[in-house]
Amino acid sequence: MQKNIVVIEGDGIGPEVTRQAVKVLNAVAEQGGHEFNYHYCLMGACAIDKTGTPLPDETIEAALNSDAILFGAIGHPKYDNDPTAKVRPEQGLLKLRKSLQLFANIRPVTTYPSLQHLSPLKGKILEDVNFIIFRELTGGIYFGKKELNAEGTQASDECIYSREEIERIAHLAFKQAQQRRKKLTLVDKANVLETSRLWRKVVQDIAKQYPDVKVDFLFVDNAAMQIILNPKQFDVILTENMFGDIISDEASVISGSLGLLPSASIGKGSALFEPIHGSYPQATGKDIANPLGSILSAAMLLDHFGLRTEANKVREAANWTLQNGFVTKDIDPINFYFTSTIGELISDYVSGKTPGDIHRDNIELRKSTII
Repeated sequence: MQKNIVVIEGDGIGPEVTRQAVKVLNAVAEQGGHEFNYHYCLMGACAIDKTGTPLPDETIEAALNSDAILFGAIGHPKYDNDPTAKVRPEQGLLKLRKSLQLFANIRPVTTYPSLQHLSPLKGKILEDVNFIIFRELTGGIYFGKKELNAEGTQASDECIYSREEIERIAHLAFKQAQQRRKKLTLVDKANVLETSRLWRKVVQDIAKQYPDVKVDFLFVDNAAMQIILNPKQFDVILTENMFGDIISDEASVISGSLGLLPSASIGKGSALFEPIHGSYPQATGKDIANPLGSILSAAMLLDHFGLRTEANKVREAANWTLQNGFVTKDIDPINFYFTSTIGELISDYVSGKTPGDIHRDNIELRKSTII
């Protein structure tokens, strides 16, 4: 298999974690006889610094002509701390989503038994938690008309959704539910918002085409509580843009670290894969960031290419590192391993260097040889 992958390392820890994901993809390619061609492009604060825009036209063009995009992180404190800034790194990501028509953001939420002590939830609540969030990505309040009066005392953000926008992501969510536990939960605010009432009506209509899927409905405030009280009740969650942004970040803390969770954004063309965490500027250049979110995003990229066996091997390797205590500083602030070391360990595992006796001294010296 030959595929062209655009790599956007982005800001902060983005380059560090993305390089580990590429390292793992190279191991997969070597093992399976595949050819992954990488085209490196700019987006975010680094792009503003070099080109004056958060998303250069060259990046859009390359992304449109790629088979997939692997993205790191976006954001920089000099923009976060300046509310008057007219050009912001995040504008690049929003524009890229629109340009590629990436209308569905998919975020799996899983827990790892070896990390339950890090979660704010009790262990018994974490057992068998495994759900996936489908967040609509290109509509709603984030993309609506925004107004501020001349005095700066009144502002508005318009929220608009069409039936077509709801239908296309709803079908994806229902099909995913059919492959899982056959349950779909729509999260909305239909008791208050007209857009939510449209979401509920459209989903009720579409549900007739998927009679094997059980559908229930939760207001977003209740859903936020239920994700904490009883997360294992969920299978597939479907929701609009802003609600999805909020509850997916809430759900991400269940696993014990923001650095663990991947995501995919798909649409009508090339798909984009990225860890859910931010740019974490405090850790930039220190080789301490958790690369698993990026590496597991690469696994989702392999799924997208139809390489499911290879994708599962990457997930198996990531789980092996966690089970054996090869973790980064966010998980164990005392006995931790470097970002690059974790990448090497997972690459070695994927390459068939089956773990036996582990030379931890070598690993601590950044040598990931497994013997």
